[in-house]
Amino acid sequence: MPMPRSVRPLALSVCLLIALSASAAENRITPTLESVQVKHNGQVVTIRRGNNPNAVLPEVYQKTDRGCPPFCVQPMIAADGVETIGELEVLNYLKRMSEGDDSILVIDSRTPDWVLRGTIPGSINIPWNRLSRDSGGTFETPQERETFDQILSEHFGVKRDPSGNWDFSRAKTLVLFCNGIWCPQSTMNIKTLLGIGYPRHKLKWYRGGMQDWLSVGLTAVQP
Repeated sequence: MPMPRSVRPLALSVCLLIALSASAAENRITPTLESVQVKHNGQVVTIRRGNNPNAVLPEVYQKTDRGCPPFCVQPMIAADGVETIGELEVLNYLKRMSEGDDSILVIDSRTPDWVLRGTIPGSINIPWNRLSRDSGGTFETPQERETFDQILSEHFGVKRDPSGNWDFSRAKTLVLFCNGIWCPQSTMNIKTLLGIGYPRHKLKWYRGGMQDWLSVGLTAVQP
């Protein structure tokens, strides 16, 4: 039986609403991946993509004119032997961590003022300037060296042997990121770690950083 003309607009509206609702509910990360659960500061956080069709990047990431230096476009490869990865690889490392793999660490290399605006769930903040050294590869103060040694020992699984050399036999796989392709902070840290002999295959660089993470609508958390 044909549908009365007066009912057709309503029926079309209902069908459109159902279609939009289904589309929002199925806003997956990939066709086979809906979400990833991770632990952040002892709490379980579910990473998924947002369902707001009107969502836009935070204003701080909409800016395109950034002075270089220091905000220069970074190369695709931070250093020979260091893998550049994307969002799916980061999610895989986060998932492995949440399942109990303590040989991995995802590091937000930004300063705390940036982290307060949001970070990747499951990451820890180790500001880039706590690992940095001067242009000659040395530390300006004994306190800076002590901080550097403490981070490697307490977080990265690296200690000094009796002769004073670094022992990387239990070094963790580090996934480093900062604000995006214009941010040099994580690449500086990668080069510093390579300078002391950190295994190249245990350093991973998420080049897109927070800007790319947010641009695809993935969950961020604030401290």
